[in-house]
Amino acid sequence: MLITPDPATPEGKAVIDLAELMDGLQAETGEWPGTATVDILDGWLRRFTFAVPAALTTQAASRAWVLRRWDRHGDEVTLWSDDASALASLAQHARTCWHNVAGNDGVPYRPPGDDRTAVDLYYGSREDIEGYSLHAENISRCVRTPRPLSLSDAEDCAETNSVAVFHPMAGPDDEGLPCIELAGVLVFAYLDADREAVRVSVHLDTADEQLVRPDGTVPVQVEIEDATVFDNLAPPPSPALPPVRPTGWRSLIRSLARRTALPAAGKR
Repeated sequence: MLITPDPATPEGKAVIDLAELMDGLQAETGEWPGTATVDILDGWLRRFTFAVPAALTTQAASRAWVLRRWDRHGDEVTLWSDDASALASLAQHARTCWHNVAGNDGVPYRPPGDDRTAVDLYYGSREDIEGYSLHAENISRCVRTPRPLSLSDAEDCAETNSVAVFHPMAGPDDEGLPCIELAGVLVFAYLDADREAVRVSVHLDTADEQLVRPDGTVPVQVEIEDATVFDNLAPPPSPALPPVRPTGWRSLIRSLARRTALPAAGKR
């Protein structure tokens, strides 16, 4: 299949320029002399860069809690969505092996129900034999130049949906709120003690430009269960235009017609 260079793109314009240079050389010499051809190609190739792309920008797409637990039988690393879950896992292991520490140095014979207390008592008595570490790590992804996005293109929507980012709270003392980010749209869903309600807040001021309609709005539909509670999918109507007043000779004829028209009562 033949390819037609597009002069509107830098690459297409460069290919057309090279063809014109070679045609000029052919017309002048009747051939493509090696030295002249090399000089033309040397200058033409200098218009391009073949450098390896710079390091990609990384973005924290999520976060995981990394739990490492070791003893004389092995060394295990697991990932958890939050520290409370990781702590519960540690406490479960401690209670299973509580017979190793029961009654030692004031440790009760029955494991406590509180996870943190159970972990502290157990591993405090086993520090020379087994231990653990627990810390949070960001899960990063490489940020590439986004492809064109169209809400009418199913493939574009599916690809964008697949890279949605969840921003969790760092902990109960975090002043932020859990949020999902999708094409620049931020959706917060959280429990509000002041209003005693589940609140959902949608922020559109950072939405990708491809989602914004000419009137500056973003099409949104909000559903709760099977009921649509908000819908602005239909674009707002265009503002009504003022009536066009006749000008020129049309205006003159209408003015004259009004002046010469007789009242209905004066007709005979």
